Amino acid sequence: MMAATMKGPVAVEDVNVTFVDQQKINKFARNTSRMTELKNEIEAKKKSLQNLQGAGDDLMMLDDDTLLIPYQIGDVFVSHSQEETQEMLEAAKETLEQEVKGLEDRVSAILQLLGDLKVQLYAKFGNNINLEADES
Repeated sequence: MMAATMKGPVAVEDVNVTFVDQQKINKFARNTSRMTELKNEIEAKKKSLQNLQGAGDDLMMLDDDTLLIPYQIGDVFVSHSQEETQEMLEAAKETLEQEVKGLEDRVSAILQLLGDLKVQLYAKFGNNINLEADES
């Protein structure tokens, strides 16, 4: 996780942290945290996409078109024909792909905001502030 922390001992006269500076540091931390949440959500949706793809692949291997395939909707399973189930899987995949794209767009916007904040904060505080990710 990224942390906005001051490095080492800094004399008060060297760096004066104003209210606006503190707001920028807080905004940086909040958006870093939000970005991490979004990336986790993206990963979960990508795993769901892989599962849907696998289910679709398995469905195409069936050689009996008369089988009814159970498809989970909420807490219940509803049986549909192979073709209907395939269409439902495709629709679910399309929805997830759109959701992933939307989340990725939000991550990009946050990255741009974080980049702008980094420039402003490093310009004022130089090496006295660390805005990089902890590698632990």
